[in-house]
Amino acid sequence: MNYVGLSKEISYALRHAPWEYELEMDENGAVDVQQLIASLREDRKWKHVTLEDIAKSMEVSDKKRFEIRDGKIRALYGHSIPQKIIKEPEEPPEILYHGTARRFLDSIMKEGLSPRGRQYVHLSSDTDTASLVGKRRDMAPVLLKIHAKEAWLQGVKFYHGNETIWLADIIDKKYIEV
Repeated sequence: MNYVGLSKEISYALRHAPWEYELEMDENGAVDVQQLIASLREDRKWKHVTLEDIAKSMEVSDKKRFEIRDGKIRALYGHSIPQKIIKEPEEPPEILYHGTARRFLDSIMKEGLSPRGRQYVHLSSDTDTASLVGKRRDMAPVLLKIHAKEAWLQGVKFYHGNETIWLADIIDKKYIEV
């Protein structure tokens, strides 16, 4: 079983195109795990996929992308679907980080951070993760320091994604430092 490939397939289904898999997503972005398995099995590549395979793909992944709870599976972050995934606000750490391409810096410092094609702005609790994210678009990314606690105290909503990822609706430029 190609667990990396399975993880990527599930990511695509849950984050970006649940309709292609005929998945019925609830307001929290969760789908019945058996419905996901049945849909995956329609593709020859995943004909014999099981719940154990999905659990193993989660276990071997370098990132915690999904969770299974009460018979449902959901992606924890990274959604680009039009349906807004409801998350409970949580108090963030004092500082969070955002890695970005140098070409976006002027725009960010003028307008702040917005989700663009995603549902939330993605932030990291550590500089290593932020740098990795930034390197997807620039081999020498800019690391932004986000004054998250200050923003939280002034009404900005933050949501916990996983161990290293935090989400926010928007980040005003006044909370961003290069």
